[in-house]
Amino acid sequence: MTNDHAKSFDDLGIDDRVRRALDDVGYETPSPIQAATIPPLMAGRDVVGLAQTGTGKTAAFAVPILSRIDTSARKPAALVLAPTRELALQVAEAFGRYAVHIPELRVLPIYGGQSYGVQLSGLRRGAQVIVGTPGRVIDHLDKGTLDISELEFLVLDEADEMLTMGFAEDVERILSDTPDSKQVALFSATMPKAIGRLAQKYLHDPAEVTVKSSTSTAQNITQKFLQVSHQRKLDALTRVLEVEQFDGMIVFVRTKSATEELAEKLRARGHSAMAINGDMVQAQRERTINQLKDGSLDILVATDVAARGLDVDRISHVVNYDIPHDTESYVHRIGRTGRAGRSGTALLFVSPRERHLLRSIEKATRQSLTEIDLPSAEDVNAQRVARFADSITENLASDNLDLFRGLVENYAREHDVTMADIAAALALETRDGAFLMSPDPPPGERREREPRAERAPRGGGSFAAYRIAVGRKHKVTPGAIVGAIANEGGLSRGDFGNISIRDDYSIVELPADLDADTMALLKHTRIGRNSIDLRRDMGPPRTRGGGGHKGGPRDGNRRPNPKVAGRRGKY
Repeated sequence: MTNDHAKSFDDLGIDDRVRRALDDVGYETPSPIQAATIPPLMAGRDVVGLAQTGTGKTAAFAVPILSRIDTSARKPAALVLAPTRELALQVAEAFGRYAVHIPELRVLPIYGGQSYGVQLSGLRRGAQVIVGTPGRVIDHLDKGTLDISELEFLVLDEADEMLTMGFAEDVERILSDTPDSKQVALFSATMPKAIGRLAQKYLHDPAEVTVKSSTSTAQNITQKFLQVSHQRKLDALTRVLEVEQFDGMIVFVRTKSATEELAEKLRARGHSAMAINGDMVQAQRERTINQLKDGSLDILVATDVAARGLDVDRISHVVNYDIPHDTESYVHRIGRTGRAGRSGTALLFVSPRERHLLRSIEKATRQSLTEIDLPSAEDVNAQRVARFADSITENLASDNLDLFRGLVENYAREHDVTMADIAAALALETRDGAFLMSPDPPPGERREREPRAERAPRGGGSFAAYRIAVGRKHKVTPGAIVGAIANEGGLSRGDFGNISIRDDYSIVELPADLDADTMALLKHTRIGRNSIDLRRDMGPPRTRGGGGHKGGPRDGNRRPNPKVAGRRGKY
């Protein structure tokens, strides 16, 4: 079933309190996936939805669940399974926004990487909506701390991604613990045979909804990308702001906390920047947007949700400081510029390990992004000198020039100082810190000044070999390894290099700079019933022949080989 007819939310029979919450977040009309999915879910039917991330599918299943759930019961009535902790948190936050006028409803995210104490407290308080990753849900089921025997609603979000990451067995185990009478909604970007079998086995006469995502970008928007490591993003953005001529700008980041942090750092560097995120009250949001419109504010640092519906003609540039994980979000972001027939510029920051996301965007939009170089210190200095000259020209036309000329001439006579020296001293007084940047070091010297770069493989990224205590005899697969480590450690698929599975252990290439907290979490992560005991791999003792791991990574500086088991491109 495909439904392309836009309706009003008033026509969908949803709870008035949920309808008010949708008004609060600025939803005016349902998206195609919402218009097609909410009616059958409100009627109690199971649903299979084919839709990409960014099409509004979270509201498509959250709205009917919140409209029909019994909030008087202090037990889990709805369970949403998501493949990653990032998505689980996003979904939980969305439920919270849509339930803002239902104070008795409790939403609890449960995922790897968070202490059990927080989750156990939430379960004891009686959360009605649980949003979790499969591995941590299984842990709570094994411990007896989560009871889903009376579940009424089950959602499988990004089901294809869950199966790709090796969660098929966990998902089936969870489904088997739920009552047959539950209502199921399954959402997937694609429909591989495994998803079809899952739907056929566990869903009852589901309504099938297919929605094509919008991937077209305006022709009047120039799209560029800059390859830059995560550590140098702020420096790169600062340089871009100095050399690029822009009117108004939106800088997109992934999290609410990042909006405040980046805006503060930009203000400290002399830029007119403010944050906008989902925590802002409506009056403050409107004030900030009006400042952007009237030119008293130049840079808005925003999340996707906060920028929804934002329409300001003055925005000439959009910067994707954090690359979006789906094409739909990218299209929506850059659509904030190039309004009212004007031209616009969209710049995307890409780290070496995120090149696969760039390729996905180019493939989906059928447009190539032009790579640009990081503005050099010489470029920045040339702009600073030009602005200094412009400020002199502007001030020469000031009505107060005669007053200050007299003061300066008096000072010159009394102290026997040249006019040029006085002008230089006054210019120095108005400049905070060094006026010109130090020249960039030659490429050969940068390795010595930036130790991190020494560890970077030739193909980009920074990988090192790690050993985990599970292998063939434990019947592990590359997908299961990626799924477990990604969820507990908060990693993405682009953070994995080679995976070489041996008899009783495996070697996995991960970022070389994993912090101590992440290492501690991963040390106790389990695949099935086995703790993986992750640690840095030092390789077997060297022999005279220079032996290393046969067929596997030994040196963290080596370029990953996509032909080895656990192909990096796939995971």
